[in-house]
Amino acid sequence: MSLSAVLFFFLVHLGVGIVLTLVFVSREAGVKFFRFNAGLAAILVAVALAFRPGAEFQGADSRVALFALAAAEAAMVLYWATVGRGLASIRPAIVAVAAGGGVVTLVAQALAVTAGRGAMAQAMTAASFLSSAALLGGACTAMILGHWYLVIPSLQVSHLQSIVKVHMASMVVRIVVVAAAVFVAIATWQPGLGPSFERYITSVDGIFFWQRVLFGLFGPALLSYLTWETAKIRSTQSATGILYVDFFTVVVGEVLAKYILLATRVPV
Repeated sequence: MSLSAVLFFFLVHLGVGIVLTLVFVSREAGVKFFRFNAGLAAILVAVALAFRPGAEFQGADSRVALFALAAAEAAMVLYWATVGRGLASIRPAIVAVAAGGGVVTLVAQALAVTAGRGAMAQAMTAASFLSSAALLGGACTAMILGHWYLVIPSLQVSHLQSIVKVHMASMVVRIVVVAAAVFVAIATWQPGLGPSFERYITSVDGIFFWQRVLFGLFGPALLSYLTWETAKIRSTQSATGILYVDFFTVVVGEVLAKYILLATRVPV
């Protein structure tokens, strides 16, 4: 395990997540909003590629993941370069390539990380990666959209309410996936397979797991609910302030999740 691997997975999941959640944002947010987010996603993926693991993850699944990620990156750059300027007729196809390439990347990454560990581990890790990207993307997109009310004051508050709903839904899915992963890790452990995950979370090293739960699950769950209540009373500035804190807690939680996955092989 290395820091570069943790950063690689985190940045890829954030970049792909932004692209996936953009489809839930109304066109009324404006061309500049979509261009900004597409550019941000492309930059995150480009930086991730600079941190891609070397000898740690090899094989066909890793090559598929990198190829799909490169295709998604090319589509993101093309979308950023053309949105509001041209290629309007094929722009949905460009978005589809970016989103599809991102999903393939996440699944292939999960298969690469769990090579030789069985179908259950592969399925749980794939679900973890997909839900992680959805949570990160939803939190980031909601935060930026909230800020966009300073750019377009006339923007309907219903758009912020909609993306907050998406964020809350991704939060619920992420909690369910993490709970399932912990349950499976504890229930399927057998003597001779190394230290149990139950022993890990009750040891000193388990502080990383509990920080992950506190900052990455409980914190965002509470803050996303507060954001929803604030958005309902049309206080977009207050909602945006809460979303900044919410996004920070999600980032902390997901970075810790990547660390725990690589350290224990449990996709929390």
